[in-house]
Amino acid sequence: MKNYLYLFLVALVTTGCGSSVSVTSDYDETTDFSQYKTFSYYGWADNSDKILTQFDKDRIESAFQNEFAKRGITSNQDNGDAIISLYVVVDQKTSYSSYTDHYNNGMYGGMYAGRYRYRYGYGAGYGMGTSTTTTTENNYAVGTLIVDVFDAKDKKQIWQGIGKKTIDDNKGKREERINAAVAKIMKEYPVQSQE
Repeated sequence: MKNYLYLFLVALVTTGCGSSVSVTSDYDETTDFSQYKTFSYYGWADNSDKILTQFDKDRIESAFQNEFAKRGITSNQDNGDAIISLYVVVDQKTSYSSYTDHYNNGMYGGMYAGRYRYRYGYGAGYGMGTSTTTTTENNYAVGTLIVDVFDAKDKKQIWQGIGKKTIDDNKGKREERINAAVAKIMKEYPVQSQE
């Protein structure tokens, strides 16, 4: 599982500006998000931090801290207005693809001259064709990074941002790409960046 999570973090950041990360979000429409000026990290939910290195946790937390700061919300670990929880999930998926190769389309043609049962001229006809269909099974992993925001007073969830990406092995420029992927998730937050 640790290897899959590592690959997810790599995959999360493999494309510049986080463009290949699929993002969704939801929020409480009755909440005035402008009232939140500080936040505290609750931590990594459901033991997902046990499959992360400390370096990876620090990179992700720092990226979210920077994005919240752009919205006028600063870190206050002891007494934040909002509480942030992070969660990572890796799911195994299977897809199927099929390809049909038509060796003969079933038509044969030719010219003949001469007499056959009182007919003269050219001829064409239809015959049996052959084709082969090949189905391929593709196994892959999809990594999901979830950020939940709660009101610190009543513990009510007020926002959730989700970033998903298919895992691959590209390992370049991790920190830069983590920042870009987190920025894409945070674009969905109800308070927009002030930068």
